[in-house]
Amino acid sequence: MATVKFYITTTLPYVNAVPHLGHALEFVQADAIVRYHKSRGEEVFFNTGTDEHGLKVYRKAQELHQDPQTYVDESAENFRKILADLGVVYTRFIRTTEAKHVTACQEFWRRCKEAGDIYLAQYKVKYCVGCELEKTDSELTDSKCPDHPNLAVEEREEENYFFRFSKYQQPLLDLYQKYPDFVLPAHRLQEIRNFVAAGLQDFSISRLKEKMPWGVAVPDDPRHVMYVWFDALINYISTLNWPGGQPSKFEDFWGTEEEPRAVQIAGKDNLRQQSAMWQAMLLSAGLPTSRQILIHGHIVSGGQKMSKTIGNVVDPAEIIRGYGADALRYWLLREMPTFEDGDFTLEKFKESYNANLANGLGNLVQRVLKMAAVYKVAKSEERSAKREGKEGSVYQELMEKYELQKATNLIWDEIQACDRMIQDCAPFKKFKTDPEAAKRDVAALLGKLAVIAHWLAPFLPATSQKIQEALESGQPPAVPLFPRIG
Repeated sequence: MATVKFYITTTLPYVNAVPHLGHALEFVQADAIVRYHKSRGEEVFFNTGTDEHGLKVYRKAQELHQDPQTYVDESAENFRKILADLGVVYTRFIRTTEAKHVTACQEFWRRCKEAGDIYLAQYKVKYCVGCELEKTDSELTDSKCPDHPNLAVEEREEENYFFRFSKYQQPLLDLYQKYPDFVLPAHRLQEIRNFVAAGLQDFSISRLKEKMPWGVAVPDDPRHVMYVWFDALINYISTLNWPGGQPSKFEDFWGTEEEPRAVQIAGKDNLRQQSAMWQAMLLSAGLPTSRQILIHGHIVSGGQKMSKTIGNVVDPAEIIRGYGADALRYWLLREMPTFEDGDFTLEKFKESYNANLANGLGNLVQRVLKMAAVYKVAKSEERSAKREGKEGSVYQELMEKYELQKATNLIWDEIQACDRMIQDCAPFKKFKTDPEAAKRDVAALLGKLAVIAHWLAPFLPATSQKIQEALESGQPPAVPLFPRIG
């Protein structure tokens, strides 16, 4: 039987700022999904990387008096580091300044042009540099972009190449009809369906090189470079050595028109780009569409958008240094709703850490392994490597639907069930009157702990490994998994 192939990609963050908590959220959500699919014996391709062209990046390099390539070379390392710090294991870290990505972009452009979908026209529009997107009046609040109110919306008029987005209204609606789960959650699919149904406007896909030289050169027209969004989206297939690179992984992982495979994960502010613009571009180039787009929410702090001005920005690297990668992964995967906005404050983080990691999971592991060591009870091999029973089926169903928060809630339900079992059965007391029954209780707890460790592996990989090692040794961890914090 052929090995099942699974492909997932994050969006590529711009390198003009340091990694923030929102980046960490997307990285660990994708990583948890990847680890689950690997545990099923599937061959996985996990793509991530950095978006290195565009006006924001160019202006930041100018501000720092650096050559743009030097600037992006240094900045890309910040994202490699946070991925490593979070324990994220990817297949490919792609950078959009790579030569083979540039080649792929130019071939993609040619195919869209041959399809009659690229044309030259006068460009006059209101433009948000922060979003790198055109804005209509209805999308602005008091003439400002609501996502970047500190930046002036720029008015631009110049000759640009345009992509014939309007041509793909019906094909996109057909795509959403064909795959009712094309975008998750369901209300985001309805949102993009409404956007497309209202009519599509062709969008600019180039910039004059004399004004903004930092981009991929447009084929056969040295006056223009590609608009950053057109260039960046193509990384999802250039990473697979499209077109024609060796070894080509495109059909194996991206899939075919009859069987698309690609899963993309993105924030809600990327809904239009990922589920409409990119899909239209793929259709224009004669390529299979994505199979599914997973849309997560934003992280706020104390009910407010994180902002340096307000002073509520959270550095994920600091959280990792203070509390460990798995503690941050726990918060992002369980305390943060998978598909909606979540609120992070250090106070909430510490409270959850103590209640659910130190007093919950960590305390359970110590108690069960200590009883097993004192009373010489071995773990049950029959249960230790399996997901069993009704709960195992529920766990698998949740993971297949990408319901990461609900899956972690199920794990903590099991942790609490174990705590109740210890309280009700009181094996530490029963050893005095019925030692064999007490040993059976502890053996059952060891089996349950093995299942918990197995389920935890996609979410808290280092912690899962420590629990499995403790189960093998029959001894509690020498150091608490999650020391209590003040």
